[in-house]
Amino acid sequence: MDDQSPAMKLVHLLRAVTVEFDLLGAEFAARHGLHPTDVRALIHLLDAARAGTRATPGWLGERLRLNSAGTTALVDRLEGLGLVRRSRDTTDRRRVLLNVEEKATELGWTFFGPVIGEVVVAVDGFEASELETVHRFLTSVLESTRRVRSV
Repeated sequence: MDDQSPAMKLVHLLRAVTVEFDLLGAEFAARHGLHPTDVRALIHLLDAARAGTRATPGWLGERLRLNSAGTTALVDRLEGLGLVRRSRDTTDRRRVLLNVEEKATELGWTFFGPVIGEVVVAVDGFEASELETVHRFLTSVLESTRRVRSV
């Protein structure tokens, strides 16, 4: 494939953005004594809360590709740090739900807030139709990546 084609230029740019976000995540993890998987877990749990999804340890383990023991250790670690709380599901008392504590949200905003602010400022420079195109592109890339990863 031609490295200078528009598609490949987008692939390389997307990879560069991914690397930058990964470096930010690693710096956040190191600064707060977390493992990179801990950060990914918090992101999944925050996304679940935003989507109204009831996150369980099994749900989280599937997303992180961890076995039950690894997921339990992860949740124990995050709970011990005061970043996550286990609670019983009110509709099914056998089920345990995971919720991100305010402390985790505050740590995240303190660290990632400046970059989020910069992205919001950058987005303000685009027309609604351009943003829809970017949204459609990123959604397509995400779906493609998930398809390939699930094989």
